[in-house]
Amino acid sequence: MFLDKLKNELNQNQPLFIGEETALRSAIMIPLVQVNEEWHVLFEVRSLTMRNQPGDISFPGGRIDPTDASPLDSAIREAHEELGVDPIYINILGQLSAYIPSSSFVVYPFVATIDDHQIHSFNKQEVEEIFTIPVEWLLNYQPYMHTVSIQPMPLTDFPYEKIVNGDKYQWRSRVIEEWFYDYEKYTIWGLTASILKHFIETIK
Repeated sequence: MFLDKLKNELNQNQPLFIGEETALRSAIMIPLVQVNEEWHVLFEVRSLTMRNQPGDISFPGGRIDPTDASPLDSAIREAHEELGVDPIYINILGQLSAYIPSSSFVVYPFVATIDDHQIHSFNKQEVEEIFTIPVEWLLNYQPYMHTVSIQPMPLTDFPYEKIVNGDKYQWRSRVIEEWFYDYEKYTIWGLTASILKHFIETIK
């Protein structure tokens, strides 16, 4: 009886990873727009008055709200709020693999075409400016990479007395890859560059 119940539970839909339910969950959209009959990827420059990451380059998106029915609904809502485009002019093409920089943070990326004629105005409180890069240029560009070393730093109340070697425990540092794209006056890096790189590799 126990094994039958266990087998049934294990065959149900499982979270993407352990901790997904409690992680900070965000959804973003990679918007494709036509410029002079050529497909471009649209980017945002975050408002310089934003509390977090002002001036950084990003895709439309943000934290998934409890009222969002799904990550896709969240991505569409954010694109509407930030770009001012009506959802009826957003055509979802598909979803990319989730980006999981840590067990406490996950991003669900979606790809969509947007009628750029419908972007009459963008939200100046969140977006400083928008710009586009030709897909063909991205397909031929070679991004470059730098590494960042991250060292765990336990807080002062960490119970060292409960682990072998106590405060002499050798914590493992980890190295993350930071990719960079330079286009005209813009530099795309961080989370946006990682997702962009995956998108370009997917369509190559």
